[in-house]
Amino acid sequence: MDTILVTGGTGYIGSHTVVELIEEGFPVVIADNLSNSDLAVLDGIEKITGVRPAFEEIDICDAGKLARLFDTGREIGAIIHFAAFKAVGESVEKPLMYYRNNMVSLMNLLEEMKAGKSANLVFSSSCTVYGQPDTLPVTESAPFKKAASPYGKTKQMSEEIIADVIFANPSLNAISLRYFNPIGAHPSGLIGEVPAGMPDNLVPFITQTAIGLRGELKVFGDDYNTPDGSCIRDYLHVADLAKAHVAAVRRLLDRQNREAMEAFNLGTGKGVSVLEMIKTFEKVNKIKINYSITGRRPGDIEQVWADTSLANRELGWSARSSLEETLESAWKWEKYYRNHNK
Repeated sequence: MDTILVTGGTGYIGSHTVVELIEEGFPVVIADNLSNSDLAVLDGIEKITGVRPAFEEIDICDAGKLARLFDTGREIGAIIHFAAFKAVGESVEKPLMYYRNNMVSLMNLLEEMKAGKSANLVFSSSCTVYGQPDTLPVTESAPFKKAASPYGKTKQMSEEIIADVIFANPSLNAISLRYFNPIGAHPSGLIGEVPAGMPDNLVPFITQTAIGLRGELKVFGDDYNTPDGSCIRDYLHVADLAKAHVAAVRRLLDRQNREAMEAFNLGTGKGVSVLEMIKTFEKVNKIKINYSITGRRPGDIEQVWADTSLANRELGWSARSSLEETLESAWKWEKYYRNHNK
């Protein structure tokens, strides 16, 4: 079976995808510089699957080291590219860091693909490419609006670069997966999200507040044009998201895709507000969260959720986990992680 190269494979979404790939029988090579993850993740993957994936500690922004990775004799059937900085707020504060890391890493990979090292790419994209869409739920045909953050701009530009390279090199193929909001953890509780420093995403902030690591959760704005005034997002279980990557890889390897470059929305198709998330977490896990309302955060959009019918039809994929199951898994992971990292 084809070997899959997973860049950023010890990260949050990457590690869950590695688990799904291994369980489907794919040999996996992880390339990661551990800038936002830890080698201990490999232990969790091994406990879940019984297999320890091959691991190369490299920064793929280093073109020479990346070239040497491809020259080890492995046949790479497909690349799944997760290795990017991803915090919206941080990208507003440090735009050059985001442009340099996210764009150079992608271009280095595409150079290797152009040189014949692999023909297939699954790109980790984001619903931020749509900005604040005019119509909800948003479909893949929605135009890219002005992104609300440098992070979002890197995803927009990345998709355009991939499309241009593939147009110029007809032997190459790519699928861009536009995630909405991944949350939760593997049902085993052995791997999950570990933000470096202050969390940028909602659910890790909820779980860290619940366990006492944070004194208070700040809700950024209650004056949006939504039913309860807080932002609305489409939250999906990370394990469901990981399965979509396996479906995308199979589509590329089986040459099922009708176009050289395709894009799919990945979400549940349902919007949930920040305040709804807090209340559901409290109810499911029987714990109170200390939170307060503060001002809006730069880079946030008001509301967005997905039309996932294209992924449902073409990838044979759909999000299956309930919000309650997802938030239970997030709390299970938080407790496991804190108990094993005292």
